[in-house]
Amino acid sequence: MTTILRLPGDPADITLPALLLRNAEDHGGLPALSWRAGEEWSTLTWREARRKVGVLAAGYAALGVERGEHVLMMMGNRPEHWLTDLALVHLGAVPVTVYGTSAPEQVAHIVRHSRARFAIVEGARELPRWEPLLADGTAPLERLVVVEAAEAGEHRTYGSLHATGSRLFDPDAFEKGWRENRPTDALTVVYTSGTTGDPKGVRLTHRNVLVGGVALDGVVDFPDHVGHICYLPFAHIAERLLGIYLPVLRAAHVYLCADPAHVAATARELHPFQFFGVPRVWEKLAASVRAALAGLPEERRRAIEAANETARAHVACRERGEEPSEALRSAYEEAKRDVLDPLLALAGFDRLEWTASASAPMPLDVSRFWAGFGLVIMDAWGLTETSGVVTTNSPDAFRLGSVGRPLEGLDVRIAEDGEILVRGATVFDGYLRPDGGLDDARDADGWFATGDIGRLDEDGYLWLTDRKKEMIVTSTGKNVSPALVENTLKEHPLIGQALVHGDGRSYLVALLVLDREMTPAWAAARGIDVEGDPATHEEVRAEVARAVEAANARLNRTEQIKRYRLLTEEWGPETGELTPSLKLRRRVIRDKYMQVIDGLYTP
Repeated sequence: MTTILRLPGDPADITLPALLLRNAEDHGGLPALSWRAGEEWSTLTWREARRKVGVLAAGYAALGVERGEHVLMMMGNRPEHWLTDLALVHLGAVPVTVYGTSAPEQVAHIVRHSRARFAIVEGARELPRWEPLLADGTAPLERLVVVEAAEAGEHRTYGSLHATGSRLFDPDAFEKGWRENRPTDALTVVYTSGTTGDPKGVRLTHRNVLVGGVALDGVVDFPDHVGHICYLPFAHIAERLLGIYLPVLRAAHVYLCADPAHVAATARELHPFQFFGVPRVWEKLAASVRAALAGLPEERRRAIEAANETARAHVACRERGEEPSEALRSAYEEAKRDVLDPLLALAGFDRLEWTASASAPMPLDVSRFWAGFGLVIMDAWGLTETSGVVTTNSPDAFRLGSVGRPLEGLDVRIAEDGEILVRGATVFDGYLRPDGGLDDARDADGWFATGDIGRLDEDGYLWLTDRKKEMIVTSTGKNVSPALVENTLKEHPLIGQALVHGDGRSYLVALLVLDREMTPAWAAARGIDVEGDPATHEEVRAEVARAVEAANARLNRTEQIKRYRLLTEEWGPETGELTPSLKLRRRVIRDKYMQVIDGLYTP
């Protein structure tokens, strides 16, 4: 915990509104929330933000929002979203963010399942998925609030709701109201992004989240009021923690990045102390850096590669818990000052002290790439059902390729079949039922079966293998981790994405997607013209064939790829192949490319 912060009670016995009050009292003049307003940043201090929350709480109460009911939101990372979330919490309502990429059927499922009467949406892009539910007698939805006033039509606007709240706001009633919240009350319901089947509603309490937040905050010493670039969807537990709950806990400064495509430009401007990205984000950033380096003169590339090797040696000492020699320390400081920091400064990463990833295992080659710049990506692991982080690496104790050790107060053990089990105060009470009840997913001793397969080493570090339900069982009865094979294939810079298939088959096949940034740079460095479809160019295909051969040489016979198809079009959330948190939707990809996959098994 940062030293300037006082907790208004035991973490297990406080609520998020109590922390917001502390921030307004102790740090009221400091920045809480910033967002782009044209070319400039607009900012609310903690005192101003809490006043806005109070006004909005009055507005939503006047709309008819009641304690304990679910209110849905579909907005980007904008101040109206952040402030509405906290306003609903102060009312004792339960904010639920729905992914902006959700299909109409998913929206309808969440509306019915949560029994939500109200939804706040951004504008015209969202309305076609919500308006039909207002006239659907099987759906409970009654009212929409629209943020973009010009696109609201006949619906209530956010601006008019805020004006009503300003007129009706009663400070005494506001202070009395939030104190009725209890630590065991729902803070949010997070609907899992649904790699298979309908999303499940995960109910998390104030206690779940704040106990976990305090434990996570104890892993690293952050600067007072540290900044955070908030660009991932609030529908994902990672950004709910990093962009709302932890900033309130830390009295930190949130910079809202409304368009994830602008996160790189935002980092270049702000030079953040910390940066979080799911593995795909770090992969894409690494590909961009590799592409840029490939275009440099050979002498310059050699100097950078030498500095990279020095940085990796320094990181390896830290990983082993050893003090680097005086010669290595001096060489690293020189490499960092003269070579690495100037390069990192171009990306805004020269001040980074905490770099982290979660959501899926980080490919080891990506971790090693960034270690070459002195950045140790602190891979963490957890689920929505565990309020986010269960295990994490830390600057003082890490193993590249692992997901770290359990946070204080959490127990982790491995079942006989390799499944990871978790027990502790951050584990959720259960999945929401349509009748409002909960289905407890814990066993009689409080253990939650996570669905992930892994192992604990002798030093207590957790190593992930794969999702239990995604393990491939070949026709010969061999178990194969598709993630292991896919990450090995992706170690070649030309291969940006991969999906391995082979369940019930005698051998494995793969769909491979060329990396959009790296392929043109690789070709240009070799004087190859890849205009049109790069996947059809002989030189590119030959290099990918060599990459597959090299990967197979590192895999056992059962894991090796016998045949593959090279694709050009990148998979993404918008086209349905990835979840909003950038994980593979394996079933969607297999269905989409079933003819291609079947062809790979045809002689």
